[in-house]
Amino acid sequence: MKLEQATIKDIAKELNVSTSTVSRALKDYPGISLETKRKVKELADKMNYRPNAIALSLRKSRSYTIGVIIPEVVHFFFSTVISGIEEVANSRGYNVILTQTNEKLAREKTSIATMLANQIDGVLVSYSKETTNFDHFSNLLDKGFPIVFFDRVPEIAESINVIVDDYSGAYEATKHLIQQGYRKIVHLSGPSNLKISKERARGYQDALINHGLSIDPNLIVECTKGTDDEAQKIASEIIDTYPVKPDAFFAHNDMAAVGAMLACKAAGLKVPEQVGIVGFSNWQFCSMIDPSLTSVAQPGFRIGAKATEILLDLIEKKVSPDDFKSSVVLETELLVRKSSVR
Repeated sequence: MKLEQATIKDIAKELNVSTSTVSRALKDYPGISLETKRKVKELADKMNYRPNAIALSLRKSRSYTIGVIIPEVVHFFFSTVISGIEEVANSRGYNVILTQTNEKLAREKTSIATMLANQIDGVLVSYSKETTNFDHFSNLLDKGFPIVFFDRVPEIAESINVIVDDYSGAYEATKHLIQQGYRKIVHLSGPSNLKISKERARGYQDALINHGLSIDPNLIVECTKGTDDEAQKIASEIIDTYPVKPDAFFAHNDMAAVGAMLACKAAGLKVPEQVGIVGFSNWQFCSMIDPSLTSVAQPGFRIGAKATEILLDLIEKKVSPDDFKSSVVLETELLVRKSSVR
């Protein structure tokens, strides 16, 4: 290891402590013992540690501005999250800079760089579907830069996450369909690299098993785009080609659920008499379409508000990253409507 290339990770490895501990010790963060600070600073000098250009941009003065990175502004769920973010941020004297990635990793990285150049104090992130490597976030976390993830959260050490109970929401949705007498339940799942997709699929599968039904891999189909057009095409293929016709669809979002509903209508199947349908997110249109769509409601406003409260407390050093050993989890609610009641 070259001395001039020493990083916070190198120091943490030598002392067998976390990178966040090293970062906070170097900044005289409260809650770090004097002995730990001494050891960290001595080793940093010995290893010739120097902050890189990004770290230097994270100056001590505060701009009272936070960044928000989301996949899509037009998504109803994210629009409600933004309302919660702005409510809390504005009440505490902070401005909000919002960017959307349009599900592109390149735009996500550009957004981070742009926000750092604008000297934001911290950032709230729900990452893109293309993101499978989180080094661009980990590098900032290693330097003690405040980041809080929400909804789509990475499975990386030291990330602070605010999520809903996707597993429970999916479990309750599937259980509801089973209790209504549906047995051949298709799960239109989300992108497999997203943790929320994995949790919803797991909830669906466990509900089947716990109610004496077998898991048919052919009835779990990934909808990578999550659009109604994509879901309609997939659902139509399942209806037309599967030997035993499905009698229900549980979709990972409401647009996919609408696509399944359109496929059923095109095939002459009545909803909910012959096929039950449940979505996830509770978009505004769920109560407006015919039949109205049963959906798992996510508390978007509360997610945004809670994530912002945590981020601002981190910025103002009212809390430490070590205070968050596990994700902050908010409950979902199954809103039963006509599409799933026989």
